[in-house]
Amino acid sequence: MPGTNLTREEAQARARLLTVDSYEIDLDLTGAQEGGTYRSVTTVRFDSAEDGAETFIDLVAPAVHEVVLNGKSLDVAAVFRDSRIALKHLHAGPNELKVVADCSYTNTGEGLHRFVDPVDQQAYLYTQFEVPDARRVFASFEQPDLKATFQFTVKAPEGWTVISNSPTPEPKDNVWVFEPTPRISSYITALIVGPYHSVHSSYEKDGRSVPLGIYCRPSLAEYLDADAIFEVTRQGFDWFQEKFDYAYPFAKYDQLFVPEFNAGAMENAGAVTIRDQYVFRSKVTDAAYEVRAETILHELAHMWFGDLVTMEWWNDLWLNESFATYTSIACQAYHPGSKWPHSWTTFANSMKTWAYRQDQLPSTHPIMAEIRDLDDVLVNFDGITYAKGASVLKQLVAYVGMDEFFQGVQAYFKQHAFGNTRLTDLLGALEETSGRDLKAWSKAWLETAGINILRPVIDTDAAGAITSFVVKQEAPALPAGAKGEPLLRPHRIAIGFYALRDGALVRTERVELDVDGELTSVPELVGKQRPAVVLLNDDDLSYAKVRLDEESLKAVTEHLGDFTESLPRALCWASAWDMTRDGELAARDYLSLVLSGIAKESDIGVVQSLQRQAKLALDLYAAPEWREAGLTQWTDATLAHLRAAEPGSDHQLAWARAFAATARAPQQLELLAALLDGRETIEGLVVDTELRWAFVERLAATGDFDEEEIAAELERDKTAAGERHAATARAARPTPEAKAEAWESVVESDKLPNAVQEAVISGFVQTDQRELLAPYTEQYFAAVKGVWESRSHEIAQQIAVGLYPSIQVSQATLDATDAWLDSAAPNAALRRLVSESRAGVERALKARAADAAAATA
Repeated sequence: MPGTNLTREEAQARARLLTVDSYEIDLDLTGAQEGGTYRSVTTVRFDSAEDGAETFIDLVAPAVHEVVLNGKSLDVAAVFRDSRIALKHLHAGPNELKVVADCSYTNTGEGLHRFVDPVDQQAYLYTQFEVPDARRVFASFEQPDLKATFQFTVKAPEGWTVISNSPTPEPKDNVWVFEPTPRISSYITALIVGPYHSVHSSYEKDGRSVPLGIYCRPSLAEYLDADAIFEVTRQGFDWFQEKFDYAYPFAKYDQLFVPEFNAGAMENAGAVTIRDQYVFRSKVTDAAYEVRAETILHELAHMWFGDLVTMEWWNDLWLNESFATYTSIACQAYHPGSKWPHSWTTFANSMKTWAYRQDQLPSTHPIMAEIRDLDDVLVNFDGITYAKGASVLKQLVAYVGMDEFFQGVQAYFKQHAFGNTRLTDLLGALEETSGRDLKAWSKAWLETAGINILRPVIDTDAAGAITSFVVKQEAPALPAGAKGEPLLRPHRIAIGFYALRDGALVRTERVELDVDGELTSVPELVGKQRPAVVLLNDDDLSYAKVRLDEESLKAVTEHLGDFTESLPRALCWASAWDMTRDGELAARDYLSLVLSGIAKESDIGVVQSLQRQAKLALDLYAAPEWREAGLTQWTDATLAHLRAAEPGSDHQLAWARAFAATARAPQQLELLAALLDGRETIEGLVVDTELRWAFVERLAATGDFDEEEIAAELERDKTAAGERHAATARAARPTPEAKAEAWESVVESDKLPNAVQEAVISGFVQTDQRELLAPYTEQYFAAVKGVWESRSHEIAQQIAVGLYPSIQVSQATLDATDAWLDSAAPNAALRRLVSESRAGVERALKARAADAAAATA
């Protein structure tokens, strides 16, 4: 059941009427091993501001048995409809409501998710409630500003463990009675239930001991590197408590690695759930450890920003996520014990490029988005909410000063602890500590959509001395369909001069300044000798697309890999990729740039991004008549780099994966098969479980492996991850029968769990199989609206985005999309997702034209 859409107006009316005191939630999960439904009993105590008023409480449940309001039993059939229970004739002052219902276990990653591990055949449960899914487990006033205390009582099967927000009690007769939580929002409550494996430690500071726990399934226990996870966690505690000047606000801190999780992690108060793919079963590069550490720190930051102080309504979701993102990256960059002091390079390379891509879609929106209802927020966990918002916060820190920023944050936490706030509450605190008026800044950066481009305009004399230096700011027109007008904004940037010395690009000059308006002169650079490279937005302080002047572009094209520091390299790589996406740099020229510079790139995260982007450029942005030649050139290079890489290194593993993703010639596919069965080896390369599956999936996609080989590989890896990989490989096979089977399992049936469905979609869409997949364009548009209306949000979004015919780059795809948008009348959320996918095809068409033009230039 999708659940009724809650509007902002309804939430505001309910908040004006109600003050919620407490929930007591009693769940009987003794039948969890078998699945089905479970008994949920909720008692809510709340005050009403008016006598005789009416409101509603939220509940998604297949059956409601009893509703008792202030001692009076209500007619369930009369009051329960469409995931709402009507509550009439409230008392002024205290009220008590009891709801007895049967709720359903899910396999969608929403509500109370149930998973059976194929290794031990045991069930594992966890809750995921953001945005509106606590109502799938207990009756709740499902909005962030109606905070309350929550007391859970859970009956579980013998031998299982129950973890919640409060410290774990000793069970009696398999019943776990938790202490009430502090006042928190319903969406950050949590239950994790099952025979989980655990490791325990503590964080000690200033005489206080905070218990720490890490949990995973027993089948993953041998891979759990708990010491490394505890180390990152303690660094986060150190840094956040110092910077926020507020002690960790909950009684304990558990991190639970759970199966089939839709997101990276979730900030449940004191009980963070994290996708268990972060328990690495095979060798991964250091970039994966860095991303995991950022996720751990992001969720820990939420304990203050999000859990202690919570947004009043979802239009401030961006601030919740952006703050956690900014502070997690800052902790990695500045904590003296961090293994990733280069984290701003990773941020520029991954988060910023995500933001720039999102900000050029027709769905672009102000950072502070207008959230009218739950449908709006459910599709708003995007690159603007996370990455652009964090980029702008980084600029804000540069604008007001880091010390002043954190002093404002400290005052904010102290004033609003366990309450709800709006953006103006934080900005007001920052104005107090910085002395800057942030109203104009907020209007320009947070309340408008779109992106700016910064270009240097440089004049020199015959001797190469600069006679004029101007930063030109442009505000491109917003994408068709986007709301708002282009706007020039104030930017705090640095300008870096890089000279070529002994074959290396070294920074020789740095100027930091405010840029405002169309033209900003930089007189302090006049008279200086023009360097090889002039880099605007050096150190990545602002959020803007940056272009290089002609001389700098020439130097960067020849020497991009020669920057001595990783961040300017990443900024230039990002600029080149953005130019490729915009059709300003041909896909074939981008490939040449990557091939000329990637061997000198030391940052493994940047290397892996470049590998993905080169493949994407070839698949989508290259002129069709040249694509196969380009792919051959790229694949040959991946194999050469694989053979040349230092044995056992991260770079060797990254090149092995890049080669596996694109191997195409018979001898290349034979090499994959030989590496799998041990007939051939490459020194230092361990073909472990995950790398084996990468090879198997490619061999299946090319038709070299069929069901027999896939089944044999699954026999080697009879785990949940193995089942997902096998599902991907089966869906990847280049036969009409395999595609029809995959399509039916996802679109025409709703039986697949979320993670398996995602795996099938991943295998189904193969860029080498455009002709085979062409008939599914029509089938997609015939099915997608029905899927959206009948499936849960997470499941429907996977299908709507994942099966859109993105690889059918043609005017016909655009026309089919437009016809569907005109005739199908999809709701706003589905319209947004399909329109975003359409924009990707439109961009690819333009980039292909640019690539074709480059061939004849």
